[in-house]
This record gives sequence, C-alpha cells and structure tokens, in this order.
Amino acid sequence: MSIKFAESRLSVDMSEVSRCILCHEPECSRACPQNAPVGDILRSLYFSNCLGAARELGNKDCKYCNAPCERACVLDCEGYPVQIREINMGLIKDRELLPDHVIEEADLSTDICGVRLENPFLLSSSIVASTYDMCRRAFEAGWAGASFKTICNFPQHEASPRFSSIRNHSNAFCGFKNIEQLSDHSVEENMQIFRKLREEFPTKVIIASIMGRNEDEWTSLASKCEEAGASVIECNFSCPNMEADDLGVTIGQSEELIEKFTRAVKRGTSLPVLAKLTPNITDMVPMALAAKRGGADGIAAINTINSITGVDIDTLVAQPSVQGKSIVGGYSGPAVKPIALRFISDLNNCDELEDMHISGMGGIETWKDALEFMLLGAGSIQITTAVMQYGYRIIDDLMEGLSEYMKCKGIRALKDLIGGASKTVVSHQSIERDFIVFPLFDLDLCNGCGRCYVSCMDGGHQAIEFNTETRRPKLLGNRCVGCHLCRLVCSTGAIGKAGKAVYRPSGSNE
Repeated sequence: MSIKFAESRLSVDMSEVSRCILCHEPECSRACPQNAPVGDILRSLYFSNCLGAARELGNKDCKYCNAPCERACVLDCEGYPVQIREINMGLIKDRELLPDHVIEEADLSTDICGVRLENPFLLSSSIVASTYDMCRRAFEAGWAGASFKTICNFPQHEASPRFSSIRNHSNAFCGFKNIEQLSDHSVEENMQIFRKLREEFPTKVIIASIMGRNEDEWTSLASKCEEAGASVIECNFSCPNMEADDLGVTIGQSEELIEKFTRAVKRGTSLPVLAKLTPNITDMVPMALAAKRGGADGIAAINTINSITGVDIDTLVAQPSVQGKSIVGGYSGPAVKPIALRFISDLNNCDELEDMHISGMGGIETWKDALEFMLLGAGSIQITTAVMQYGYRIIDDLMEGLSEYMKCKGIRALKDLIGGASKTVVSHQSIERDFIVFPLFDLDLCNGCGRCYVSCMDGGHQAIEFNTETRRPKLLGNRCVGCHLCRLVCSTGAIGKAGKAVYRPSGSNE
C-alpha cells in the first residue's frame, strides 16, 4: 500500500496543533492519567510526523477523559490551553488511515563521498555546532554528524544583538536573519574538541568548516583538521557577514578564487572536500564547476541569503538594531526553502557535476522538507535554523517520519530516493501548455467561506460564482484557465487538483 496521509485528510486540527509552543519537559505529559507521551505526540504532529504521532498514542482513548493535560498546559494561564483532547480524538479517528508497512525495516544510512552516515541528518556550520558539549548532546540525540562552526586563524568581533526574524501567525519563524561570523575559539581549542569528539563518538561524522585569508591558511587549516579527527573538510566560500570585504561570500562569487582556494585545501588533506557555496549569485553551477576544477568532491548549498528582515517603525532602525544601526545579514528558515531547492536542482541536473556529492540545506524543518531536497539530488541534509528554534530533539521526527515514509512506500535504502524527482524539472520550453486541468470541487467538504471566489475574482480569472444563500461556489468552465489559485487558498481541502483535463490550445477562448 502506498502512503497517503496528507494533512488535508486528517481529522486532527493542525491549526490547533500549531498553537503548541513545544515546551521542554511538558507538563501535559506528566498530567496524562494514561501515561500517554502527550508532548511527544504534539511535537510529532507539529513536524508532520503524523504516523509517528498515531503510533505514540497507541490504543489509548481520550473519549471519557476530563483532560487534565489541558489544565497543565502552560497556555492555560492565558485562558486558552491547547485543545489536546480534541487533537487526540482526531488522531484516534485517523488510526484507520494508517497505512500498512510494505517492508518492516528501512535503511536510513548514506554517505558523503564514501564517508558513512548513520542517517542523512547533520547540523550545519553555525552556533548549533560550536562547542564540544553541544555536539555531544546532538550526537547522543541521534544526529549523524555535524559541520562544526567555521574555524579560522583570525579573531572575531561579534555584534549584539545579532538575530532578527519574521514570524507567522503561530509566532514561529518564517524567516530568520543572523549577522554572526565564525568560531570565536582558537584553532587549537577547536582541534581539542575534534579529538575529544572523535574518541567518544567514532561513528559520527565531523565536518570541519574552515575559512582562510590566503592559500597557506586554507592548506594549513585543512591539514590540522584532518590530524585532529575530522571526517570531511567543508570550505566556507559563502558567509555573508564577514567584516573583511575579501572573505566569505566575496570568494563564493569568484570562479577564480573558488578554484584557487579549493586547490589549496586539497594540498593539505586527503579527506573529501565540500565547497559551501552562496546563493547570492545568479547561477551557482559555474561556481560549482570551479570548485570541481580545484579538486572538490562535493558541494554544500545553500548558505544564507543577503537580507534585511524589517525596520522597527517606532525607532526607524532596520533589524537587528546594533546601537541604532544595522547591516545586511544572512537569511534562513522556511522562507528560503524554495530558493534552496532551485539551486539543488540546478546542481543535480548539470551533467558535469553528476559525480559530485550534494549536501543540501536551507529552510529544512520536517522530514518532508528533507525528502524534497533528497528527491532533487541532495545526498545529505544539514540543518541550523530549525534547531535554533526547536532544539536537537527534532531529530526524532526527522528520522521516524522519513523511515515511516520509506517503509510504507516499500523503499529499503535511502540511496534509492536521491534524485528521484530531479528529471521532472525541465526547461520552460518543455512543459505541456495546451491542456487545462480544472479544479475539482467537493461541496461536502466546503465550509462556505467564499475565499476561493474572492481570490478568483480579484486575483484570478473571474471563473467562480458564489451563491450567497447556499454559500457554495460554482466553477465556470468556460472562464477557468486551470491556474488553481482557488485550491491554494481553500482552508478545508475541498478543492482538489485532480480534476478533469481538457485540451485547449494556448490562447484559445473556447
């Protein structure tokens, strides 16, 4: 049986799930008289691990429970706790949607240029992988490895504050800006961390992210990191926050510098080398090819995007404000995922790069996000912003969600997923333009909100009528162009994307 467990089919109110603030050691779990891991269930739902949530709930029944979990919810002090009982009742109803496993086990292991990963999930080079203790806790939680915060020979002068964000209605990050630079530890301090991690966690992958000011520094840093126990070297050609104008993203925008410094790194190490590239450029492929000419074994992408997240309309200062001034900084989080996917697709579809490993990152929060990167060609996954917001614990749902998907699809090995959707991204001249797929309206699911009508009238092609008495829409087929804006604004899933397809030559009004 193929997996079909989309959120639009769930009885669970996902908007209510999104109100959960994902407490540390949640009191709702302690309050459950059936000892259900309530907090874990809510977190799994939050991160799209619906199958895992249902299995966590097991055969427990909340029908006659007076919901002490809700009285324990920290939001109860505001008079509106998360409606946990209703969420669990919806999940109980959805048990019948649980697909049977086609296979019993799925192998999540993969590799970076021959270096084995227990699973595809790594911490990306940032604050989340910047100390021994942080990496230790991440490795113990289940992360396969970490790209350690970029090591350099020159001092760092950081600003405060250094972060800002754009949030959605649930107060979660849509986008996140940082103006932070590199590791503030000395090279020797970081080497000591590498040695200790290698001794205590021999199966974990340590990626040494490095940045030099000249060829000698790139070579020397690579050599020292290999000696200290690193598994892979990652060249930071893309940090957008450097004080010096000739480092970071400046290198990543020059084919000549990328090739030169990659070659310098290869002189200092026998380990696989990844070039971490910047999205602050029109086309990443020439930069990747330059890295390959320099001897790189793979590409890591994308780093953060140059941004200004907003302006404080009271102080009239851009964010984050550092003593009344701000700078352009690196943008990450869910909002950048579509941009990251585009670059991953470009890299994977270049024939000259087909032997290069791609380590993908950019806006990944859930196993579904990670799967999309892998389907477009990424062989490993790196994450920072989601960890900054939710912690290392998200690894549980990343691994379980991906494993459940594979078992229900009958996919035994992760490698069989990589690149599975890459050939569906084609040139503008190659898509079918002479058919219209009409949206399919299920009036039993329609709640009568009229949003489809409003959007079609004011942002589409005036192809929907709305009966104000019955509060139901009607599609006008002679006007519909099949854009599917109505489907995207529908809040109940009442408008499907598998409607009737008809031949209508481009430009025809018939």
